[in-house]
Amino acid sequence: METRRIRIAPSILSADMSRLGQQVAEAEAAGADCIHFDVMDGHFVPNITLGPLVVEALRKVTSLPLEVHLMISSPERHLAAFYQAGADSLTVHVETCPHLNRTVTQIREMGCRSGVSLNPATPLVALEEILPDVDLIVLMSVNPGFGGQSFLKGSLPRLRRVRAMLDEIGSKADLAVDGGIGIATARQVVEAGADVLVAGSAVFGAREGVREAISRIRAAAAGTS
Repeated sequence: METRRIRIAPSILSADMSRLGQQVAEAEAAGADCIHFDVMDGHFVPNITLGPLVVEALRKVTSLPLEVHLMISSPERHLAAFYQAGADSLTVHVETCPHLNRTVTQIREMGCRSGVSLNPATPLVALEEILPDVDLIVLMSVNPGFGGQSFLKGSLPRLRRVRAMLDEIGSKADLAVDGGIGIATARQVVEAGADVLVAGSAVFGAREGVREAISRIRAAAAGTS
């Protein structure tokens, strides 16, 4: 566990949209490892957020990897648009993809990193067949749709089980956790097996500012705070 490189992925869902480019620049200067885009359609989840034009705009202002998390129905219809806009990885939900292998293959054939995400109540068995084919697993630790939610404690045993599943097949895929991540939960999820911490309000809503927030989350994840 301690040899894994822990990455911080600020989610722009909680950023100030009136100065989004500046907020992303602040996150990059503060040492963020990538930028996380929560794309919502008002159908799969009860909110509407970002589209490819935002990805395209921010691709011009940051060199960080852009991780696009598609919380949308029929994501296969929109993969090419987000990839062409500058996405480095595309994550789809198991719950929205009846032909998951085909969708993951489509992502990889475009030259993009492929990710799969699960909601908190989705059985982990849904991952078994697709694990060898993905570069990223995003385990939701809240019910998706809104930022600022509290971490669901039941996510910790789920993280441990997914980490064990990845290790069993020798997978090098990243294991991300998304929802309620901050100073209070960072170390717990790292100990449970996560190596990518998606944090929204804990970064962009922090009173101490983006730089200090990322520094504190990183220290908490390392157990040095």
